[in-house]
Amino acid sequence: MNHSLLPRYQQIKHFILDKIECGEWTESRKVPSENELCQQFSVSRMTARKALQELTASGVLMRQQGLGTFVAPLKPQSSILTVKNIADEIRERGHGYSNRVLLLSEEKASEAIAVSLELPESATIFHSIIVHYENGLPLQWEDRHINPRFAPEYLTQDFSRETPNVYLNRVAALTEATHVVEATLPSKEMAEALAMEAGAPCLRIMRRSWCRHGVVSLAKLMHPGDRYRLGDHLQFS
Repeated sequence: MNHSLLPRYQQIKHFILDKIECGEWTESRKVPSENELCQQFSVSRMTARKALQELTASGVLMRQQGLGTFVAPLKPQSSILTVKNIADEIRERGHGYSNRVLLLSEEKASEAIAVSLELPESATIFHSIIVHYENGLPLQWEDRHINPRFAPEYLTQDFSRETPNVYLNRVAALTEATHVVEATLPSKEMAEALAMEAGAPCLRIMRRSWCRHGVVSLAKLMHPGDRYRLGDHLQFS
């Protein structure tokens, strides 16, 4: 990806992430100050500060008052809503899992998708649509957009053998995710693929996933409302 097309603060973020990713900047290493970044990238202090603040908020960097900003140790993160592999969910119930790949392509990102993946508008992205089945009955429509930087071989994968969730965790270990869950009506194409009656509602999960270095994917997961429940177990200390 051409980082020069990104906003200046994102260019600084990618510069720092690339240094960490290649191992040049290791855990607890001090990173350049706001003033140093201003001079190096010819930007305002506000721009440099935004880049450092966002990386600190995401856990990539850590701020020590009076000392500066440092590379943070990589720590596992968990979500209240567990990110599960649909194939594992089905097999844990003792049922048979299968899927059907409807789309696997390279596309230009729309404005909305580009914003979600933190990419410039019209950047090249990967797009997949897969229907997942439980005992031969469709259970989930997975519509996923992927940042190619983190999964460059995505389009060559055999997703009948390994789901996108498993593959992405393997090549770009996911550290963070956000979820939005709501009831909605499916499109005609989705309803037909999910073998739903006309007018029947779906449970939709919008999931945005990160690895340590940025947004990996945006997935829209549609489930027939009468065939899927969403739950979790919470423990309070």
